[in-house]
Amino acid sequence: MKNDPPKIISLKYDDVFHEVFAFENVRKQFLSDVLGISLESIRTARLVMPRLRKRYRRQKLGILDIAMELNDDTKINVELQIRMQKQWLKRQLFYLAKMYEEDLKVGQDYSRLKKCISIGILDFQLLEGEKYHSVYRLRDENGGELTGLWEIHIVELGKSLQGDRLDDWIRLFHVEGRDELDMLAAKNQGLAEAAEVMKRMSLGKALRYRYEAHLKAVRDRYGEDEYVRDQGKAEGKAEAVLQLLGDLGEIPDALRERILKEKDLQVLSKWLKAAAKARSISEFADNIK
Repeated sequence: MKNDPPKIISLKYDDVFHEVFAFENVRKQFLSDVLGISLESIRTARLVMPRLRKRYRRQKLGILDIAMELNDDTKINVELQIRMQKQWLKRQLFYLAKMYEEDLKVGQDYSRLKKCISIGILDFQLLEGEKYHSVYRLRDENGGELTGLWEIHIVELGKSLQGDRLDDWIRLFHVEGRDELDMLAAKNQGLAEAAEVMKRMSLGKALRYRYEAHLKAVRDRYGEDEYVRDQGKAEGKAEAVLQLLGDLGEIPDALRERILKEKDLQVLSKWLKAAAKARSISEFADNIK
C-alpha cells in the first residue's frame, strides 16, 4: 500500500552498520553485552583510526571494520562478515596481531602493549555446535589461562537464540519491520539509538536504492558462486569415475569425453557407484546406457 511504512534497511548493510556504531551509547551497550561486563564499567568506547599501519613497504596493510578503544586500555576490532570467506579466521588473527604490536615503537618497553579483542559477527556458520557466541583466549591443554591479552569473539547470526544478553542484538541484525524494531528499542538506550538510526536511514531513497542494488549483487554473486561450486564438484566426481575405470583398463576416448562433459551431480554419483562395482569397462558402459 502507498501509506505503508518503508521496510527497515538491514543492519547487515555496511552503511547502516557503520552509521549505527558511530554512536557511543550503541557501542557501549554492544560491548557490555558481548564481553559480559557491566555498562557502568565502560567509561569510554571511542572510535579510533581503522587502518593498521605498515612497518615495512611490502608489509600487508590491515583495515578494520570498526576500531575502538575501551577505557583507553583495551583495543577492539568489530567486523561484520556477510559472505563465507575461506581464510576469515587467519585474517582475524592477522588483524589481532597487528593491533597488538602497532603501538610499540623501536626501543619502547613491552609494558605499553594493550589487551586486544576481536569480535567477528558472521552471517554464515563457521563453527560446529549450537552456540552462536564463542569466546577464545590463550590457554594450555588443561584450560589454564596463559594471558588475557588476546581474545576472540565469534558471533554467528544464523544460529538459534540462547536466552542471554546478546539475543536482542541478533534480533536487531535480522529485524525487517518497524513494530519489531520498536520492541527492541524499548529494551535499553543503546538499542533505542540503534533503532532510531535504522529508522532514519530507511527513509532515504538514495540509500534504499543502494541497498536494493547491494541485495541484488549479493544474490547474483551467490548464484555465480553456487554455479562454480557445482562445476567444481562435477569435475571432481568425473575424475573419480575415470580413476576407478582406469584401474580396469584403457578407457575409450568417447566414454572419457562423455564422462567429462556430464555436469549433473546426481548422474555422476550414479556413475561413480557403477564404476566402483564394475568388473570391466564394458560392464560399466552397459550399466550407464
